[in-house]
Amino acid sequence: MRVVIHKRIMFPFSLLSSSIKLSDRLESLRDAESKLLEFAKSRFHHEQQHNSVFELFDTPIQPPSVIKKHHSSDAALSSCQVFDDAKHYSLHGVKVVNTQQQQSSSQKQQEEAAPLVLLHGYANGSLYFYRNLHGLSQFFGQVYALDLLGWGLSSRPKFELQKQQDISDSNKSKNSEEENRVKAAEQFFVESLESWRKSHNISKMTLAGHSMGGYLSVAYTERYPQHVDKLVLLSPVGVPQRVDDDDEKRISSLPFYIRTMIHGVRTLFNQGVTPGSFLRSLPYSKSRSMVESYIVNRLPSITCEHERSSLGEYLYQNSMLPGSGEYCLNEILTAGAFAKVPLLDRIPNLQSSNSSSGKNDDGEGLEIHFVYGENDWMDYRGGLDVQRLCHQKKALLSQSTQQQSSSPSPPTVFVHGVRSAGHLLMLENYQEFNAAMAIAAGKNEEELTRLGMSSPVEFVCNEVADARSKTTAQFRSNSGKIVMRNEEDAAMFFRGGRWNRQRESSNNNAAQIADEGK
Repeated sequence: MRVVIHKRIMFPFSLLSSSIKLSDRLESLRDAESKLLEFAKSRFHHEQQHNSVFELFDTPIQPPSVIKKHHSSDAALSSCQVFDDAKHYSLHGVKVVNTQQQQSSSQKQQEEAAPLVLLHGYANGSLYFYRNLHGLSQFFGQVYALDLLGWGLSSRPKFELQKQQDISDSNKSKNSEEENRVKAAEQFFVESLESWRKSHNISKMTLAGHSMGGYLSVAYTERYPQHVDKLVLLSPVGVPQRVDDDDEKRISSLPFYIRTMIHGVRTLFNQGVTPGSFLRSLPYSKSRSMVESYIVNRLPSITCEHERSSLGEYLYQNSMLPGSGEYCLNEILTAGAFAKVPLLDRIPNLQSSNSSSGKNDDGEGLEIHFVYGENDWMDYRGGLDVQRLCHQKKALLSQSTQQQSSSPSPPTVFVHGVRSAGHLLMLENYQEFNAAMAIAAGKNEEELTRLGMSSPVEFVCNEVADARSKTTAQFRSNSGKIVMRNEEDAAMFFRGGRWNRQRESSNNNAAQIADEGK
């Protein structure tokens, strides 16, 4: 039995916003992308690195199986709302190759090296990483940044999904219906990413996703662990479980007008109204000013007017094109930005590429790096909780020799904090963000210091801190001082106002941690 995901409320386009031709919007988006690429090539690279080649691509992919067919024919799939090809979809993106690294590597080394694949966050695009592309190619050799299906310059089919109902009508429940809707929304992106991987003949990759892209990276790794060498979750959404009492307490403590606004926004969210659909309903001048204000307020670190204007145009035109992937929002998340199927319960069960292929993973499991900004509104405690669960699972497995030999090892988890950055950490502090990615690539702090890069701060849950202290394993800061960053240190370092109200006494300690990295 096939079940179509429920319909959502659609705002009509305002006359002023919709009067601009689709072709003109596409041209404006391409122009903004081109300008951001120029910034990537000319301004955001390491002083000693000028040997990277940039290439835009549009890769044909197989349509995901969950997209609704309007007739029995395969050719009757929902056509793209932007491009004319009704039979094929494509993923757009940028590839960066470090030519010096390729020339110094053997053919075998090049084939075995895992490229870095970057997935953007909700309502963003591949060029949100424009400040990072040049620098990251120094550590990964090849870097791909993709526009996910339904965003940017990738195909934008209507987000009308169908799913196989694998439970009988008598066993239907609200939870199973919800989980099936989540699964269908995830498949929309996971299957398109897998089709892209096949087209590029990539056997293994370091997969890194920001925010919603982080969530989808986990969903991909669940399905195709054999193709993920390492997983990097950049301020990922959907990790912690929702605690209703905490959410209600937080909202009830706010002024009445803010509580009213929150309830109004959540009502629209539950009805399928997305930020993009709301923006497209506004008159041209209002929608423009909202995006410009967003860039100024959220990214004060971008001081160049031309750069800020180019990024604003990129975000604006991306949002003004017909909606597609954006409608995954209330299929995957609740109105409070919690996942309907939290990653906290899923990540500890991820397999490494070796264990999924029947090989020995040396007891380490999949290597996962969480990276959060110091002022991130995303809850860093999700990363530490995942680390705790994986550590406990490893301890249980080690107690049984028989279990250890037959069960795959849980992931090995690291948690990093990037100073002077919030949720958009790759833009707000691109140097330290790149350093965190370099650590995921296997670089150590001494190597980063020689390159003149400031290392992020690494934190561990208290259980891991206790275990490491017993084995004399410790951390070193850039100053060479031996330190151990536990959960108490993390609570003083991270200052996201949504979930972690800091006491005055904490600020001095946070400043001390920040100063040690300078």
